Amino acid sequence: MEQQWQKSSFSGAGGENCVEIATKGAAVFIRESDDPNVMTVVSRSKFAALIAGVKAGDFDHRP
Repeated sequence: MEQQWQKSSFSGAGGENCVEIATKGAAVFIRESDDPNVMTVVSRSKFAALIAGVKAGDFDHRP
């Protein structure tokens, strides 16, 4: 069965430059829509930690 990819609701209608995710079992697949053949695979707990960090502003710092 092929994965069902989900885009952020903040993505534009055109669909370019979007981060997409899909899940399969205990794995979360992450890719960028403009290069869909390149994916990162993480556990659900690691993905949850990433989302928590984003919501907390942990990645808002710019050099």
